[in-house]
Amino acid sequence: MSNQLSERINNLVPSATLEMAAKARELRAEGKDIIGLSLGEPDFNTPDYIKDAAIQAINENYNSYTPVDGYVELKDAIITKFKRDNNLTYGRSQIVVSTGAKQALYNVAQACLDKGDEVILPCPYWVSYSDIVKLSDGVPVEVATSIENDFKMTPEQLEAAITPKTKMLWYSSPCNPSGSIYSKEELRGLADVLQKHPQIVVVSDEIYEHINYGVTEHASMADFEDMYDRTVTVNGVAKAFAMTGWRIGYIGAPEYIARACNKLQGQVTSGANCIAQRAVITALLESPSRVQYMVDEFKNRRKLILELLNGIPGFKCNEPEGAFYVYPDVSEYFGKTLQGRKIGNASDFAMYLLEEANVATVTGDAFGNGDSIRISYAASEDEIKDAIARIASVL
Repeated sequence: MSNQLSERINNLVPSATLEMAAKARELRAEGKDIIGLSLGEPDFNTPDYIKDAAIQAINENYNSYTPVDGYVELKDAIITKFKRDNNLTYGRSQIVVSTGAKQALYNVAQACLDKGDEVILPCPYWVSYSDIVKLSDGVPVEVATSIENDFKMTPEQLEAAITPKTKMLWYSSPCNPSGSIYSKEELRGLADVLQKHPQIVVVSDEIYEHINYGVTEHASMADFEDMYDRTVTVNGVAKAFAMTGWRIGYIGAPEYIARACNKLQGQVTSGANCIAQRAVITALLESPSRVQYMVDEFKNRRKLILELLNGIPGFKCNEPEGAFYVYPDVSEYFGKTLQGRKIGNASDFAMYLLEEANVATVTGDAFGNGDSIRISYAASEDEIKDAIARIASVL
């Protein structure tokens, strides 16, 4: 009965990360020992000081509908965080709290895009960018990058991608899936191009901001005075604070965009969860140093997984500077036959690893880059060692 469904939903591609996680769960239910390296989810528990704030909120009877754009106290905490960590000054009317950063991104797309508007996406990009743009009647314009350039778009590439229909540029830094970080100088180079095209709004996804290994300092596009009024800064607590299931994201934006997102959200989900919001106040007001132990552990795992992957012929890795993924180029395997199975592309390769090595990864096709796969190292060292050994054994 798919003819009863909208063309919009029939054309929508399921999230590749969630789809791979679902397949891994199915195989586990069949009794297979699957190691999941597909989801972008820290394997730590939410810190106790944040959980205590949530318990306190429950005991203080926070149980009513919340303001559509977030509690005033949370908005003030976000304002404090933006100033402390990013040198960005926002007012309350520029902040919107949503049910996760994904909703924040969707709100912005719905608020800004009309049919046929083009959105530049440096590849690889986070899996949902392209389909969020399409759901908003926009046109994704993919800009290919290479592992040799750490998967970062150059000013020349940006200039070449801009047309009269270009409305937005979306990127993440640190990047999911590559772990690459744009330096302040690199962002300035992009900003100089954008100065020639004042119609373009930038979405800077900074959800992995605090998972940074100290090579390149985090920088925000909105920190440039000439980009502040046309940049939406997206962030949240899922990654750095191990709060994926708490579902809180937020934006700092030009007031007209924030008001539009608030207007839209009021007709869709309304305000985010009351208890989660109260907990996030504490998470943001405490020093980021309180979650440094997770970053240190991720850094150790990064070193381990790179050493192991670099020992497998056909894997070409760069060194990610943030987030908790490696994004190896595996195109050397394309066209080959492994244990009777023809590997035509990254999707075939990822499925081969799942079914033959019992290791779940994600195809690079989902990120707009078909030469690579994404491997999450948000797993224990023992799981990482076992997973890479399995991969090596079936190759």
